[in-house]
Amino acid sequence: MQTNLNYIWKEVQVLSRSERMKLAERLIHQLRVEDEEQEGLLSWEEMYGIGKGVWEIDAQEYVNQLREERD
Repeated sequence: MQTNLNYIWKEVQVLSRSERMKLAERLIHQLRVEDEEQEGLLSWEEMYGIGKGVWEIDAQEYVNQLREERD
């Protein structure tokens, strides 16, 4: 990873100031888009236990019933 970053950094250094500004703007825009896409998503920690009480049946029992229905 560091090798890729070093290579990219060297390539960026040869760009004109204007090109570097455009690159920076694109990078910032991309980061903002990714942030917006992540908003509202729950982390695994936040999802823990969220389905408690939804199922009135044991999970293994439910799977067994599904398998029986397929046969």
